Amino acid sequence: MTELVKRKYLVERPIYSEDSFSSDHEIVDRHHTTALDHLKRVCGCSSQKAKRIALTFFPIASWLPSYRIKEWLISDLISGVTTGLVAVLQGLAYALLANVSPGYGLYSAFFPAVVYFFFGTSRHISAGPFPVVSLMVGSVVANLVPDNTGNGNSTVVNATAEEILNNERIVVAASLTFLVGLIQLGLGLLRVGFIVIYLSEPLINGFTTAAAIEVVVSQLKYVFAVQIPSFSGPLALFYSLESIFSQITKTNPADLIIAIIVMVFVYAFKEINDRFKSKLPVPIPIEIIMTIIAAGVSYAFNFKDRFKVNIVGAIQKGFQPPVAPSISVFQATIANSFSIAIVGFAVAFSVAKVYSIKHNYSVNGNQELIAFGLSNIMCGSFKGFAASTSLSRSSVQESTGGKTQVAGIISGTLVLIVTLAIGYLLEPLPKAVLAAIIIINLKGMLKKFNEIPVLFKRDKYDCLVWILTFIASVILGLDLGLAVGVGIELLTVVFRVQFPKFSVIANIQRTDIYRNKKDYNDMYEPKGVRIFRCPAPIFFANVEFFKEKLINAAGFNPLWVLRKRNKALRKIKKLLKKGELKLTSKGLICTSYDYKDSDNEELDNNRLEELDQPINTSDLPVDIDWNADLPDVINVPKVEIHSLILDFGSVSFIDMSGMKVLKGIVKEFLNVGVHVSFAGADIGVLEKLNKSKFFDDDIKMSMFFLTVHDAVLHTIDVNDLQKLLKSDQVLEADNMVFSNEMTNGTIKNDSVGNETRF
Repeated sequence: MTELVKRKYLVERPIYSEDSFSSDHEIVDRHHTTALDHLKRVCGCSSQKAKRIALTFFPIASWLPSYRIKEWLISDLISGVTTGLVAVLQGLAYALLANVSPGYGLYSAFFPAVVYFFFGTSRHISAGPFPVVSLMVGSVVANLVPDNTGNGNSTVVNATAEEILNNERIVVAASLTFLVGLIQLGLGLLRVGFIVIYLSEPLINGFTTAAAIEVVVSQLKYVFAVQIPSFSGPLALFYSLESIFSQITKTNPADLIIAIIVMVFVYAFKEINDRFKSKLPVPIPIEIIMTIIAAGVSYAFNFKDRFKVNIVGAIQKGFQPPVAPSISVFQATIANSFSIAIVGFAVAFSVAKVYSIKHNYSVNGNQELIAFGLSNIMCGSFKGFAASTSLSRSSVQESTGGKTQVAGIISGTLVLIVTLAIGYLLEPLPKAVLAAIIIINLKGMLKKFNEIPVLFKRDKYDCLVWILTFIASVILGLDLGLAVGVGIELLTVVFRVQFPKFSVIANIQRTDIYRNKKDYNDMYEPKGVRIFRCPAPIFFANVEFFKEKLINAAGFNPLWVLRKRNKALRKIKKLLKKGELKLTSKGLICTSYDYKDSDNEELDNNRLEELDQPINTSDLPVDIDWNADLPDVINVPKVEIHSLILDFGSVSFIDMSGMKVLKGIVKEFLNVGVHVSFAGADIGVLEKLNKSKFFDDDIKMSMFFLTVHDAVLHTIDVNDLQKLLKSDQVLEADNMVFSNEMTNGTIKNDSVGNETRF
């Protein structure tokens, strides 16, 4: 088609208020679910319900029987072996972040993978250690079991003291992990998986970027091979940097050279993987290759003795018996445990969500909490540290062809083999290699700084959350930084809702569309009608702001106008009584200009309660037109509008405080002769207003209309009818034309009623 054909629609219907619409269309009486109904549903029992509950808590029972062995097994096997090699390496590396011996990282790579196989709902994520969570665990471990006793020097007295220190750290890390698991399990059983919605993407990205920087700083001591004390709490990052650079002259050149070589190769091959990922069947496992080469070279040339290289050292063979967690650690780490539990779940669920959308299946947030809770309980029982999921490891599992969690159990089996049989082969591995691999793998997290200018252009609130969460996490530490970030995020929500962008809207000519009158040129606002749009719920926090903006939109304060009119009415009655003011066919005429100041003083001393009452002109011979020309002595502000329409289409709820203020301001407008209408109110809002006794003799359901256009047409129609009654003249139909200014139809008034045609 060479030109765009604009389609049109034609509608002919009555002008509907909520009352008239309800009379023409019967409302279905729906039964709203009560707390008792929920309780009955939970307590009720049936075979179908038991089966559904079993499948919910054991997701493996829903997918394993339908596993396609011929189609999926080879892919899962290849994916599982590749992921398992990465899991072994990351387990050793992330143990350094957790401030425990590298061998214990294998426990955190094994138990979560096995438990998640049975209880997880994602088919592609790889459960196990995650750098941010490991660093948060390490921060707690360093705080409770510091390197030194307070002199600021990191010295190890002897091997026995070092062994005792390591054992204490393992107990702290394991107990903390056990508590994290209990928290996650409890949240999952309570079905509060929705808690992750309070961690927005800007918050998570700002937090993980700060964590990436802390991870880099924590690994510098292995790159430079310097001994520094463990710092925790506010400014710990800066204390660590100060300690590292104060000892920079003690750097071991061999460790530094090894780290630089590994970083160069890993970075180069990762760039190759990214550039040619469409052509490569699987990414080049450069981390594994460099680890094997480094371990072999270190063993062959005896790096530990010849160059004083800091190596991984002895890796315990097999698994240790389960131990009971420390209650004292529970008491000291409850706040940190909650932070770690939330962060670990948020990261894992975010990654699981990405892959579920990509491969078209669903994940259950509550069941994910249960799965990771049980994983961490098991991991903590066997002296592991807290687990979540690694973005890079999950990417490897998915990109190498993994179809289900069979790949996860195979990767766990490979970790098991390393732990039971061949872990000793990694003992000569320099820690600088692990540190270098960790630093390069944080490239993706550090690149998130590029989000700041984009967020600034798109949403300044989100940009503020990102920046302040990052700053708080760097300065105060990850646990407090996360709490500050959540607080800032909730504060931005409060500001968005408490100070919404109210607007005065008008009609786009020849349509029934209403937009902000400042945004378009061809706007029509009926004379004497003001349409006010409220884009947010009305509740205790923003109701005064709503009232202020409504008064500004109307152009006057109705209470102030009412008081002025009541003062003027008292003066009119007084002057009429004295004969200084007379009523004529042309209105009120002054017969004297001799006024005393005492009159003004008397008026100024009137009680506000009396001035706030509706105007009563029953004892006057005629109604007063307050917008007409009055004698100079009668000073009353003129009101330019006769009708006010409130667009409530975006008002999702209104609380008792909001209803009280709304009712008061509406009555104030009614008391000064301004007709108020409501448009587009949700049925739930109307039900709430009805139940709360909002309606009375002044405020009726008939003031509520289905759309803004219904309210506008009704308002103009009623206003024209009032003019007709006041003038006591019959107006011709062509004097009532509205189509040229607002719609494609006309409004006609007759003795029978109103008719609107479009």
